Amino acid sequence: MSKIGKINIQIPEKVNVALNGSILNLDGPLGKKSLSIDTNIFDLKINEGKEISIKPKKIDQNMKRLWGMNRSLVNNAIIGISKGYEKTLELVGVGFRASLKGKQLNMQLGFSHDINFDIPEGIKINVEKQTILKISGYDKQLVGEVSSKIKSIRPPEPYKGKGIKEKGQYILRKEGKKK
Repeated sequence: MSKIGKINIQIPEKVNVALNGSILNLDGPLGKKSLSIDTNIFDLKINEGKEISIKPKKIDQNMKRLWGMNRSLVNNAIIGISKGYEKTLELVGVGFRASLKGKQLNMQLGFSHDINFDIPEGIKINVEKQTILKISGYDKQLVGEVSSKIKSIRPPEPYKGKGIKEKGQYILRKEGKKK
């Protein structure tokens, strides 16, 4: 038995769940999402609109992993459309700052030019102070992907710690050269 897969998923009050064939439609206060579930492999049951249970039709070693993964995907989608996901990034460095210009995030990161990052649909970015970015959205994968792309523009370097890092991320520092 999959430890994660056998746990039932609780549905919050504001979320509506409907199964149409092999597509699970989720509708909540933050948005709508559709997930494709393979009904040849899994039985999906919605109990009175309050919980969802996923069970495989046959259990083997590979199926246990798929069972846990599919349960986590459904759970993450439900949490996303009811509460949402958020990541906080910090810009560390002299003269590093960010600002919003319409649908673009404008960043000054010590390069000879400004970097303009196009904000995708479903993602909201707030600039607190000038060095703190809050990335939020209802899709966990998209929030992580956007924050990863922004961090990859200027990853933190180990000598001074300058760059873009997540809040609370520890940068392993190296000692500089000695005389």
